[in-house]
Amino acid sequence: MTGITTAGTDCEQGEHGYITDKARYLARLRRIEGQARGIHRMVDEEQYCIDILTQVAALTGALQNVAVGLLEDHLRHCVAAAARTGGDVAEEKIRDASQAIGRLIR
Repeated sequence: MTGITTAGTDCEQGEHGYITDKARYLARLRRIEGQARGIHRMVDEEQYCIDILTQVAALTGALQNVAVGLLEDHLRHCVAAAARTGGDVAEEKIRDASQAIGRLIR
């Protein structure tokens, strides 16, 4: 967020776009935690580098899927609501989404 308040939008009042899929996101994140612990164990047990890299790639893909899902939920819910409001609220949400996309593609 940029620090600009956008009173009146659901997103700032605690109803985020991902809320309807919260349980699914939490389940995915628990699996990701397990994958990270598995990679830690593999390094600790000095397993083959390529096997570890394969697991790192899978973990990275899983995190990217969560990020894309959150971004999509944000666009459908928060940005769409802000676009209906218009003005500075819409500009801020579009800017926030653009910056988030920029961080994801780096």
